[in-house]
Amino acid sequence: MKLEIKNVTKSFKTKTAVNHFSMEIQSGECVALAGPNGAGKSTLIKLISDIMNPDQGEVLLNGKNISKMKKEIGYLPQYPNFFPWMTANETLNFMGRLSDIGKNDLERGIPWVLSKVGLSGEENSKVGTFSGGMKQRLGIAQALLHKPSLILMDEPVSSLDPIGRREVLNIINEIKEETTILLSTHILGDAEEICERFVIIKDGRKIEDATMIDLLKRNNKDKLYFEITEKVKDWVREIGTFDYVKNVDLTGNRVKVEVDNIGLNKDMLLKNALKNNVNLVQFKIDSESLEEIFLKLVVDK
Repeated sequence: MKLEIKNVTKSFKTKTAVNHFSMEIQSGECVALAGPNGAGKSTLIKLISDIMNPDQGEVLLNGKNISKMKKEIGYLPQYPNFFPWMTANETLNFMGRLSDIGKNDLERGIPWVLSKVGLSGEENSKVGTFSGGMKQRLGIAQALLHKPSLILMDEPVSSLDPIGRREVLNIINEIKEETTILLSTHILGDAEEICERFVIIKDGRKIEDATMIDLLKRNNKDKLYFEITEKVKDWVREIGTFDYVKNVDLTGNRVKVEVDNIGLNKDMLLKNALKNNVNLVQFKIDSESLEEIFLKLVVDK
């Protein structure tokens, strides 16, 4: 399987939601489409799933226009909309018939997919009684029912409580071993658990496309981290004037200092803290998290 997004643009009146966006996804990848709210993630997911047509560019799956390959795609919207009076079994039967899945295949496939998402035993429960996490799991079930080669997920865990989020993340972690996944998110901590590659979008444009390891290597800067017993504003101001100090960030009793040469400057800074009788609770080299790097990219670029 190969997904190709070629120079896709989509505008709504005066706003360009997706702007000359291109990328490729290979079989077996689990890719996070990350960006702040309003970046164009949902619009791009809808373009890839052929819910919307681009104003410019094209989306290809295995070399064919996406409109001819919809049976190869599973789609999970951000807020799955099911009929509350239907049972889980009735819902999947209804969705399956819409996807032209035969009766015999549905009889075999529905128990399999309900087991896959942890809803065995809930076949005859009405969807209106389901929690948010259970509805999201049912949404994954309907996306998996026809065994697609590509699954698109739009913010699959952003609206869930911690328990529901954990349940859905565990399921995605399992199914990524069997299919290709593209999921949109603005929560990097969640995607970090399951995705190996991050495509970052801002104002409809792609600003980064890298594996998690490469993203951390290229954007990370080691910092010195101090935790002190009380605010020592005079000392914090003083170290901010040093030639080898590039940036100082004070939050409560925690101080992060970015320096030119971590190996050389850490000793110099530690000696200075001791010289000024700064009472240190903790001192360590602290690397930026993926979330911090993401915030820098979407705010500064």
